[in-house]
Amino acid sequence: MLRVAHSTGIVGLVLCFCLTIAANARSTPCATNPADQAAVADTLRNLYKAAAADDLAGFNAVVAPGFYAFDGGTRFDGDAIMKAIGQYHAKGVRFVWTVTQPDVHVHCDEAWIAYVNQGSIQMKPDSAPIPTTWVESAVLERKSGGWKLVFFHSTRVEAAK
Repeated sequence: MLRVAHSTGIVGLVLCFCLTIAANARSTPCATNPADQAAVADTLRNLYKAAAADDLAGFNAVVAPGFYAFDGGTRFDGDAIMKAIGQYHAKGVRFVWTVTQPDVHVHCDEAWIAYVNQGSIQMKPDSAPIPTTWVESAVLERKSGGWKLVFFHSTRVEAAK
């Protein structure tokens, strides 16, 4: 009986120790750097830089495995959005994208951003760019020390009449 009671006591002690560690892990806030907010917005700027140049390697550098986007009511998995942009570029269409008014929220290794994308669409090389506004949001995660896009959403704003 002494052996059973001794074993039960050790198991109880180990269980208490594990629960204490788990409780402290949950109550200890993770460190976030104020520079993370700027880095999150810069990740979107790098996405647009890659998209404007049809740079698939640059695109893949800023997206996480499993990335997908909703743009114009369509879901794009992986690099499908880059292929769609490339098809527009092949027709002579050019886009300008600019991240403005970023509202960034960082918690540990996750972040989300909402912003206004002020840009333009030029349908032909000899045509005037059409000012265009999108409202956009994205979810990112910190991987290997950098921010990677997990999800992206874009809605085009109707031009004022």
